[in-house]
Amino acid sequence: MPSLLQVKGLYKSFGSGVTAVEVLKGIDLEVAAGETIALVGASGAGKSTLLQVMGTLDRPTSGEVLFNGENVFSRGDSSLATFRNRSLGFVFQFHHLLREFTALENVMMPLLMGRMKREEAAGIAMNLLTDVGLAHRLTHKPGELSGGEQQRVAIARALVLAPPLLLADEPTGNLDMKTSEGVHELLMELHARTGITLIIVTHNENLAARMGKTIRMVDGRIE
Repeated sequence: MPSLLQVKGLYKSFGSGVTAVEVLKGIDLEVAAGETIALVGASGAGKSTLLQVMGTLDRPTSGEVLFNGENVFSRGDSSLATFRNRSLGFVFQFHHLLREFTALENVMMPLLMGRMKREEAAGIAMNLLTDVGLAHRLTHKPGELSGGEQQRVAIARALVLAPPLLLADEPTGNLDMKTSEGVHELLMELHARTGITLIIVTHNENLAARMGKTIRMVDGRIE
């Protein structure tokens, strides 16, 4: 499979001088289009920092992140934000849904921000919410949804712009075992149906075992 994402010589430090803390210590990684990867390791190993840099939410101290051969950090902040919005989907442990809006409106939001007509955006969002099993919850606000349902809305929102890469940071870390299993099944179904590339930071061994590849991080390095 062709390479979608390459990480070369990636270092990331926080702070400066004698107080600087080096979190990523020379990461090299290649991700093929359509792969499913679990990033695992102890807390503090650098997993979430690596995911944030790969997702362009934070710039590296040094090194490159190549997306389809382009070093994305050669872009300015505005251009980088445009790339991120169009090419990457994000799911986090906490759902970050807008509580005053319905499930449908939350999923529509990225499309409306891109100036899509409301009727068209609603149709796309409705189809996605149906795909994640929430056709009966379109008009419910986050406070009226269970934790698992909120995470399904977040997944639908992450997919609404049809990104080739979905990055997830402990997507089931805040859910009970049964609900977590449902979210795992959903992620695998979406991958099987769409071929989307998945990179997931997780402590959940069951989820990691379902992924095509497991990458273990230890003290800022890939083991």
